[in-house]
Amino acid sequence: MTPKEIRNERLAEKMIKNMKRRHFEAFYCPTAAEAIEKISALIPDGSSVTWGGSMTIRDMGLTKALHERNLKVLDRDEAKDREEAQKIYREAFFCDYYLSSVNAISEDGVIVNIDGNGNRVAAITFGPKYVIFVVGLNKVAQDVDSALARARSTASPINAARFDIKTPCQIDGTCHNCNSPESICNYVHFLRNARPGKYTVVLIGEDLGY
Repeated sequence: MTPKEIRNERLAEKMIKNMKRRHFEAFYCPTAAEAIEKISALIPDGSSVTWGGSMTIRDMGLTKALHERNLKVLDRDEAKDREEAQKIYREAFFCDYYLSSVNAISEDGVIVNIDGNGNRVAAITFGPKYVIFVVGLNKVAQDVDSALARARSTASPINAARFDIKTPCQIDGTCHNCNSPESICNYVHFLRNARPGKYTVVLIGEDLGY
């Protein structure tokens, strides 16, 4: 293994122990391809599944793999208009499986997410039977404060640029703790303990998403 692979494996091992103490199921996959196989194995045929606005799960090819399965897939990317997309947001609460990445995760297993509309953090919190987090190790921060800083100062400005939203962080790439009417940092969500059996975290030894 390369030095980076050794470090990733050791970090993931430590994090899995910490997350299990918080009642998460947790796994480590060195590559995105292995993660797709693992996540697919966690979702039985015939299940209903949807996901949040994650670039991680799209870019790694997971959504494509799920469409090819015998699953009831609710994909807002296929919505004809905003009204249909909003309908899928609401139907997400009744799905068997909800997939999401994270904006950041601390080494001791606290998950941090920030939303503009709140649909993702709402579904993570309540509704779907099971939630699977898909997390590249680039999202790991040393502690909760660092995780929040990463979510606000790294993920949010990039997502503002992705959606071409006119916020101060779009101008200089730095969080201004703004009250912009277009802010995408309206809902700050910390998941510090899991309901046993509900949440699974799949760590991946690649840089994925923002």
